[in-house]
Amino acid sequence: MYNDGMSTTEIAIAGNVSSRRITQILKKNNVELRPRGHWKRKYHINEDYFKHWSPNMAYILGFFLADGTITEITQTVSISQKEIGILEQIRDEMKSNHPIGKNKYGVYFLNINSKIIKEDLMNIHGLTPNKSKTVEFPYVPEEYMHHFVRGYFDGDGSINYKKYVVTFVGGSELFLSELMKVLVKQQLTPSLKDRNSHYRLFISGRKSIQTFSKWIYKDKTLYLQRKFNEFNKEKLAYNELKDRAIKVTKEAVLERRRIFLNLLKVNGCVKLTSEKIGISPYTYKTWLKKDRIFEQEFNSILNERE
Repeated sequence: MYNDGMSTTEIAIAGNVSSRRITQILKKNNVELRPRGHWKRKYHINEDYFKHWSPNMAYILGFFLADGTITEITQTVSISQKEIGILEQIRDEMKSNHPIGKNKYGVYFLNINSKIIKEDLMNIHGLTPNKSKTVEFPYVPEEYMHHFVRGYFDGDGSINYKKYVVTFVGGSELFLSELMKVLVKQQLTPSLKDRNSHYRLFISGRKSIQTFSKWIYKDKTLYLQRKFNEFNKEKLAYNELKDRAIKVTKEAVLERRRIFLNLLKVNGCVKLTSEKIGISPYTYKTWLKKDRIFEQEFNSILNERE
């Protein structure tokens, strides 16, 4: 890895050890060390890349929010992914020649040494080291939003075509709550669940996942072919698709109440929320009478918006 051009810092990050330890190992094996700062002359990149919005920049920013890390001590930012192809495309788009490495778990990574890029990600787009549980949804111009969401989906999203479910996974409730608002604007009815150590955001329904697909892949440039192909397994025309009929089991009703409250937080309108999940005013009024917890959360949401 070192002889391929990677720095001791990059190798240390991949191996989860200190740079000093890597240097000791290289010396022990009689590997000739390069002068400090040598990588600065060897590698290049468009350091102003994250200063200017474009479809590809929005995608890479979303991808980085999902699968990227910023080191606290060094000037290194890193993106990791199991599929090397998308990292090669990202590297080419950013006009970089930084090497792509592979860790012991079989995951590929692209380490970029740039103080400017690190500072732009932090100061312009709000990213921080150890961002997984605290990252906020960044400002993204509306025209680039679907590219940004596609990037985040390729990093931290999945599709189960057989079950007609799209899932996002993340540690930041704040980020996923804002993402849910974005999806609601696309006439989708996402749900957000707390899984103790992380959160999951779901979009379910045969037609709903295709609505999502049509939006994020509009004018697509960078994207993971594997996930794109999953959506293309659908054989029916879009206008022939329907989501499943509403279930009436106890579990399904509880889930519908939770989705109702999540959507109410987003739009603050009881009528609009009822229409989106397909219930009548009588239904939610019945929930208020029979479910004390639902009533408390319902009133709390409306009081916060006053």
